[in-house]
Amino acid sequence: MSASPPPLSRSVDASPSLSLPDVVTRLRAAGCVFAEDEAHLLVSTARTPAGLALMVERRVEGLPLEHVLGWAEFCGLRIDVVPGVFVPRRRTEFLIHQATALARQATESDGHATRPDGQATGPDGRAGAPDGARIVVVDLCCGSGAVGAALAAALGRIELHAVDIDPAAVQCARRNVAAVGGQVYEGDLYEPLPATLRGRVDVLVASPPYVPTEAIRLLPAEARVHEPRVALDGGADGLDVVRRVTAAAPLWLAPGGCLLVETSERQAPETIEAIARNGLIPRVAGCDKLNATVVIGTRPGPRSGPGDASR
Repeated sequence: MSASPPPLSRSVDASPSLSLPDVVTRLRAAGCVFAEDEAHLLVSTARTPAGLALMVERRVEGLPLEHVLGWAEFCGLRIDVVPGVFVPRRRTEFLIHQATALARQATESDGHATRPDGQATGPDGRAGAPDGARIVVVDLCCGSGAVGAALAAALGRIELHAVDIDPAAVQCARRNVAAVGGQVYEGDLYEPLPATLRGRVDVLVASPPYVPTEAIRLLPAEARVHEPRVALDGGADGLDVVRRVTAAAPLWLAPGGCLLVETSERQAPETIEAIARNGLIPRVAGCDKLNATVVIGTRPGPRSGPGDASR
């Protein structure tokens, strides 16, 4: 279920309007580390003086900046977010980079090239692969749908399916992936996916909850109080959901298809072990700059081409 944000004050004086320095001063007093950057975003986003005053009040009272703005920047996109929905993290952009590279390798190995802008092209060089040759992407624990939206932006046309167990996240994700024709399902991991996807998925991405239960109390209040527990709590060692994702992945991946799981550097060895135990070929990729770790598992076997339902 979604986290319920604490009640916010509505005692906002809409006149006179707040100046940029006023906003910076209020944010600094509230302990916002990046007060100037946040102030510019709030001022540029607000539509009215009263709206700006209310947004500042919400931020001062502890609501995450992205929930106040109504959007989060992710991979150069503006992703809609609402209170109670997990905010996409900058480190998850590394997951996008890895998944994009693997998807492009798949199209190139199957006789399809990619243009510099990431749009798939057929053997004749025209933009866009035929419908039957689109890369099939599944985004588990999709939250706001940021990962799927970013992959669609990077790769061009894909067949995108996203899943989350949280109804609020599903509603939010549907707004973010509607423009790319993606489908969003409400349910537990693979359970709501169409059976026709079994054995057809080229890229399976998951940014599951991986915070150990006892460590949640140590998270910043913005996450601990305002984001859904289901998007954070990974069980005693943080890997409960990761194990379930890896256990069923081989049933859904196409031969040569890849599972990519975001995790922590500390949890990577156990994640690799879980992936290998389920018959996938594991490797780990990391990015110190983003403090990001992704464990990748590839299903053995020759590829038959993206979107080939006969696999």
